[in-house]
Amino acid sequence: MELYNKEVEKLAVRVFDTRDNMGFAAAKDVENKLKRIIADKGEATVVFAAAPSQNELLEALLKSDVEWNHVRALHMDEYIGLSKDASAGFGNFLRRAIFDHLTFKEIYYLADAGEDAEKACATYSALIEKYPPDLILLGVGENGHLAFNDPSVADFNDPYKVKIVELEDVCRNQQVNDGCFPTFDDVPKRAMTLTMSTIIAAPETVVVVPGKLKADAIEAMLHGPISTACPASILRTHSSSTLYLDKDSAAKAFA
Repeated sequence: MELYNKEVEKLAVRVFDTRDNMGFAAAKDVENKLKRIIADKGEATVVFAAAPSQNELLEALLKSDVEWNHVRALHMDEYIGLSKDASAGFGNFLRRAIFDHLTFKEIYYLADAGEDAEKACATYSALIEKYPPDLILLGVGENGHLAFNDPSVADFNDPYKVKIVELEDVCRNQQVNDGCFPTFDDVPKRAMTLTMSTIIAAPETVVVVPGKLKADAIEAMLHGPISTACPASILRTHSSSTLYLDKDSAAKAFA
């Protein structure tokens, strides 16, 4: 059941009673967008987020009737220092969740883009230049980050498309909260990420954020200043972005 459907400045916000209903609604939105983009262009380039917050969305997308063989898939961030077969790697997360289950036109992994992080960022930047994303699927971090653009490294006018970042402790601890790593010390300190400039430039974004641990970030995103102190707040200025919440993540923003 949908509890709220409203706009906060330019950002459409939809709140659902359960994570499952939230994910299903978001997937239907993504399905419709992809069908329209493919009808218009013959193909679509999509950037996927990799996190447990996306589980319900990705599971529902497996049941959609999108022509996935017309979809080019990328993902938005990756750790530095993990082995290529590490289960916590974001590319591997997406393999398990969706990439291995559907037939895509092409799939590009950050971990495969270069032997070192700087080369990988350059290669992925060139790829994004060649294939600008039509749609980006996003989550929001506990500190308000988008991708791995934590407040300390977020730049709304970033000159780079993909860059290397140092992860804040809050961000690293979130990975433990999400069950991706057993301890804080196991979480890498550095990562590669699509920048805020790349995210903002996407014609459309769908943002899926469930769970009570995200309630503070969502409150700041929707009601605080538009600032890199909460990078996700910039989506209030985006002309075609929809935020999907469950009742737990929306609890403080719509108290």
